[in-house]
Amino acid sequence: MQTDPAQTLAPPMLELSKVVKSFGPVVALRSGSLRLEQGSIHALVGENGAGKSTLVKIVAGLYRRDGGDLRLRGEEVDFTSTAQSKAAGIAVIYQEPTLFPDLTVTENIFMGRQPTGRFGRIDRKAMRHEAEALFQRLGVRIDPERPAEGLSIADQQVIEIAKAVSLDARVLIMDEPTAALSGVEVDRLFAVARSLRDEGRALLFISHRFDEIFALCDTVTVMRDGAYVATTPIADTTVDELVRQMVGRDVTELFPKTEAEIGEPLLEVEGLTRTGVFHDISFSVRAGEIVGLAGLVGAGRSEVARAVFGVDPYESGTVRLNGRTLPRRRPDTAIRAGLALVPEDRRKQGLVLESSVAQNIALVIRNELAKAGLITTGMENRAAKVWASRLEVKTNALSTVAGTLSGGNQQKVVLGKWLATEPTVLIIDEPTRGIDVGTKAEVHRLLSELAGRGMGILMISSELPEVLGMADRVLVMREGRITAEIDRSDATSENVMFAATHADGAHA
Repeated sequence: MQTDPAQTLAPPMLELSKVVKSFGPVVALRSGSLRLEQGSIHALVGENGAGKSTLVKIVAGLYRRDGGDLRLRGEEVDFTSTAQSKAAGIAVIYQEPTLFPDLTVTENIFMGRQPTGRFGRIDRKAMRHEAEALFQRLGVRIDPERPAEGLSIADQQVIEIAKAVSLDARVLIMDEPTAALSGVEVDRLFAVARSLRDEGRALLFISHRFDEIFALCDTVTVMRDGAYVATTPIADTTVDELVRQMVGRDVTELFPKTEAEIGEPLLEVEGLTRTGVFHDISFSVRAGEIVGLAGLVGAGRSEVARAVFGVDPYESGTVRLNGRTLPRRRPDTAIRAGLALVPEDRRKQGLVLESSVAQNIALVIRNELAKAGLITTGMENRAAKVWASRLEVKTNALSTVAGTLSGGNQQKVVLGKWLATEPTVLIIDEPTRGIDVGTKAEVHRLLSELAGRGMGILMISSELPEVLGMADRVLVMREGRITAEIDRSDATSENVMFAATHADGAHA
């Protein structure tokens, strides 16, 4: 059963009807419609570029709509600033954290609304106590007095959630809030979301993870190509039906893993140790092989990848690529030797957001492109066009600023940047975090194709279906150690999770 948002008679907490938004000649939202009911959790799904983010930014007061209706509790509203939206009782948690790194966790939560005591001074004690109470409610342990700089993405997401909860908003919009959370953290977040729903608030949950949508949400709205497609009670739809509505076609195979000839070891890591972070890490990645590195958030997987690539230090151990020992803390040498790293946090570590698509893709190979030390826009465009086309980056021009792209297209640009270096081994950290189902299949197909051409791939992922569907071999980390190595034929959700949560995972 499908229902039109305009047909239900009950007064909604938030309602958008046929909302339109353009940026010059680009129409980002052709007909956006959404209806959030009091005391409900409503999912919003669609491919990257479907218009979800534009719709949310209109509700948040970042953009003004060009047409259509926006109502809050039945009253027409037209937010001209984020302050107006917040004052109306709307809180938005965006996909990427936006904390001030030099401020403490508590200061980030209460930025712009610090409680004051006598003589108008900021009451830091009250702030700290409220922050502690928020984290206790969320079921997490974060030091309210520590600086935000250096926090994991998971912790940053939790702080953003705490900030929104502290606003006591009646409408809470969560844009991929679980993208970097572990299973336990997701369960805690869902418990908080359900309690907020039971208090009569309206929640909008934007996610590409169908298992979470079906576990948490009451209703789902699908968007495609900037327009409303359908709204359906969760109980009356299926994953296959949602995918068909999202992409306008059947995505027959999300994990298009093809058999590749496994060759000799390309990347060999032995005894890698960094006190307090990881210990005695040893593994290899062979030609044509996709090795999955699984584990809970905080297990040390990203830290190992950064150390192998030469970004982070380590105290002992060796890293060999094609039989050659790589020096520590020399990513430039690693790149020249044929190693590439697509980082977990694409916005902070993978992209120059203010630069164009072409400049980003050509960034690492600028020296190779330059003639007599000079590089032109034409040179960058020619080099970037190959990968932008192959990865199907959705943009009107290579001159488009990377920061304006959707999350999935930003990930494609980062991939293109590193694949342009023609690496022997690709380390890719959370390859499909925050990416829609159609683009996920494209990324998986690309990884399988690269492995088929003889590239070695180390894939770090917190999504078990991705690890099980794409890896030839699974390494599992727990608290900085490798606790299990499992062949593809033997890998299951149960034995991978056992190894991720038990000190001795070898018996999984």
